[in-house]
Amino acid sequence: MTELLEVRDLSVQFDTDGGVVEAVDAVSFGVRAGEILGVVGESGSGKSVNALAILRLVRPPGRIVGGQVRFEGEDLLTLSEEEMRAVRGARISMVFQSPRTALNPVLTVGRQIARLFELHRGASRRDARRRTLEMLTRVGIAEPERRARQYAHQLSGGMCQRVMIAMALATSPRLLLADEPTTGLDVSIAAQVLELLRDLGRRTGAAIVLITHDLGVVAEVCDRVTVMHAGQLVEVADVRTLFARPLHPYTQALVRAIPRIDQDVALEPIPGAVPSLLMPPPGCRYADRCPRVLDVCRRERPALLGAAPEHEVACHAVEREGAVAIR
Repeated sequence: MTELLEVRDLSVQFDTDGGVVEAVDAVSFGVRAGEILGVVGESGSGKSVNALAILRLVRPPGRIVGGQVRFEGEDLLTLSEEEMRAVRGARISMVFQSPRTALNPVLTVGRQIARLFELHRGASRRDARRRTLEMLTRVGIAEPERRARQYAHQLSGGMCQRVMIAMALATSPRLLLADEPTTGLDVSIAAQVLELLRDLGRRTGAAIVLITHDLGVVAEVCDRVTVMHAGQLVEVADVRTLFARPLHPYTQALVRAIPRIDQDVALEPIPGAVPSLLMPPPGCRYADRCPRVLDVCRRERPALLGAAPEHEVACHAVEREGAVAIR
């Protein structure tokens, strides 16, 4: 299947007083048209930075130091800033992690949505207003005319998130990046937001990259999953395979740490912590936490290998068990 987005060897670094932080290290993955791709990992694994790099929103002291981000066949990293502005918000949109702070506090939410129609669709002020009310209704906001006149601080967290989703989908983008869209929301509102994303993605045909640390969310809505650890991609699989047969020791640890209601089992916390990305070790960054570590793990970074159709893993131990390199 043709991939809508192809990320190849993307690397992002941050310059600090203590040295260079390698936040994203040669990450490669693809997103297919119409699918929901989950990106999971602990805090500090590089998930959000990866998404910001796709839209070239990494700001100093951060910088993209290598790789390609091909969207509909065009490398976004080679475009001028003016050309990128035509991509952001129109062809690729993003739902940010903290909707209340992402919204402009001095503009009504209705005006913020209307500006997108005026900027990217050339709509008149009246037509933009009409489309804004349609979008607010579409994302499940009651009394859209009244809500459109309100400011972000006058709305609940769940309502702010719905406004952000309305803004993201207002211009019918081909790709939506959703960064922890349920953070800070109660369980019922979070479930509504996830169902809204899934339904709107299905109706508009947009592909969605869903960034989260919650594997329960991934199991509920995603088609495929990429797992990141310490800035590196360690496993990619369809969602059923990832939960039924995780291969990387880190993915296995994540799955074991999921609370269960169908079995009487104790939670197994993942030992250790994400290593410092300031001058990280040369080999696998999970080596110091891994129960299956080999000598080679500390010397050489494992390549991403095909262990089965639609299943790739970067692990020396799995490679010794018979995976076949496909990259």
